[in-house]
Amino acid sequence: MRFALSEDQVLLQDSLTKALAELAPLERVRRFADEAEPSAPDIWAGLTELGLPGLLIPEAYGGLGLTLVEAALAAQALGRAAAPTPFLGSTVLAPLALTTAGTEAQQADLLPKLAAGELTAAVAIHEPVAGARDGAGVTAKDGKLTGRALFAIGAGGADLLIVADRTGALHLARQAHVIEAMTTIDATQQVTEISFRDTPAEPLISNGALERLRDAAWTMIAADTLGACDAMLEKAVAYAKERRQFGRVIGSFQAVKHLCAEMAAEIEPARALVWYAAYAFDHAPEEASLMAAHAKAHTSEIGRFVARTATEVHGGIGITDLLGLHYWFKRIGLNRQLLGGPERVRDTAARLQGLAA
Repeated sequence: MRFALSEDQVLLQDSLTKALAELAPLERVRRFADEAEPSAPDIWAGLTELGLPGLLIPEAYGGLGLTLVEAALAAQALGRAAAPTPFLGSTVLAPLALTTAGTEAQQADLLPKLAAGELTAAVAIHEPVAGARDGAGVTAKDGKLTGRALFAIGAGGADLLIVADRTGALHLARQAHVIEAMTTIDATQQVTEISFRDTPAEPLISNGALERLRDAAWTMIAADTLGACDAMLEKAVAYAKERRQFGRVIGSFQAVKHLCAEMAAEIEPARALVWYAAYAFDHAPEEASLMAAHAKAHTSEIGRFVARTATEVHGGIGITDLLGLHYWFKRIGLNRQLLGGPERVRDTAARLQGLAA
């Protein structure tokens, strides 16, 4: 058995990485962050031309019909570029919700439009996955939603909302009472607070669907963090090769070599873990939840180490805006807490294995 990416998978990631270098260079990311734009339609339009929105949508609905492994490779490329996109909600979670729990009519109506990039979708599942805070939570009654959902993913300008109520049941809403951006440390990924007040919503068949969305989300967040770590390591190595101190490039100093080697040693095992978590989602469902939890928790920890160490290699200039390292640093920080911090995710892993007290 060959435990490696296929040629097509490598080509997919390479093509997306090259496209993002043109669509979302650091200057574009900086402008998005500085101007607090709700979305970046120019970047998404370019990715739509590559077929990214239809990655997981079945071919019968105009998509590519690929697996979560390909989605993880795409998420890794997006994290490497710190690209502001609605990828997680529109390309991954909403299509999975509709294919897993939607009716035939909902699938026929919405999946082709999502695949073509005509619609974008947001997902609000934080409370039943990571726990409610500040009185947040959504209740459903008689086909209407009421309450508040925090940390909704990709809701800026979204046309559809996939919402989980307090019981974990899923609903499809096409409007909200109020959508407000939430302030986090990361300006490259927008999360929002969504308020509902007797808002009409269509129920989805929710037998196990929330857990599938959670597992996919954890795996995608882990892949995004992995990509951000790759970028920070590459920038640290490049800087160490050109920065001179005491008449020598700092990369020749043993201490700096050790810092870069330690980052690489943490990243490579995590890469295999993320890829296997994505593989298990489609091919080993009995392992999928545990592997997703391990991937999310582990990349949260090594991400923090890589972010801190790469900044340390750069010295004082690493904390300035000049190099833009802080975009990846902060993206890793938000990913660490999004849909549950590592402590909560590890608790879920322990419960899945019957190890919780």
